Amino acid sequence: MTDDYLILNKANWDERAPVHAASRDYAVPRFLAEPDFLSEVVRFDLPLLGDISGLRGAHLQCHIGTDTLSLARLGATMTGLDFSPASLAQARLLAEKTGAAIDFVEADVYDAVPALGGARFDLVFTGIGALCWLPSIARWARTVAALLRPGGRLFLREGHPILWAMDENFTDRPTLGYPYFEQTEPLVFTDGSTYVDNDAEFTQITTHEWNHGLGEVVTALLEAGLTITGLVEHDSVPWEALPGLMTRDEHGEWRLTEHPERMPLSYTLQASKH
Repeated sequence: MTDDYLILNKANWDERAPVHAASRDYAVPRFLAEPDFLSEVVRFDLPLLGDISGLRGAHLQCHIGTDTLSLARLGATMTGLDFSPASLAQARLLAEKTGAAIDFVEADVYDAVPALGGARFDLVFTGIGALCWLPSIARWARTVAALLRPGGRLFLREGHPILWAMDENFTDRPTLGYPYFEQTEPLVFTDGSTYVDNDAEFTQITTHEWNHGLGEVVTALLEAGLTITGLVEHDSVPWEALPGLMTRDEHGEWRLTEHPERMPLSYTLQASKH
């Protein structure tokens, strides 16, 4: 596979990074004003995340660093990695303004081991909306395993693959429209919008994406030598993934308005290295 997907996807994220940093959704002013403020994504998983103080953590595909900063505020020594220089510029600015000692490294996630060093981390964290940009979940799992020291753990919260398989253009009912299982060829989207509320007009609008079934994710981690220690499926997700079909709760999570019990929308997976 060529690296065309990296060029297209990086251009897309580079253009959107300053818009995301200025949006209400990422709540940068609250991070600046409130020393204990945490991102909604990290807050959601606090009961499962537990005490991470003193841990050395790597946040893969960290984007503008709000989740990375949140983990640092919980006491971890964090390093953020992303392939988008524009995203990292926003992340570094946020860390500087909040006085957080976070290293941000520019690299593709598959190059994380040479970029960050192997077997160094107690915690590898990956948040919502990251895995769909990767063509091979098995290669990702091997990367995670190589980053972790013995006894270290992976903490992943991600959109559920059944959600990624839904066609959001159907606003009257949930409708399957895309593959559930990982495919060799990418899904090619041309979309001038982004997932935060804004009035920007974008020019870098073509992306290549892949879905990865839940069994594929679990199997890839097991084959990489990790032990699955937790898997929880949730009926909510932190953005309006299916417009017209969802209702937002007081914590910023979105659920199906009708019969939310019928479909998982995200999951939290934990795995450890022995």
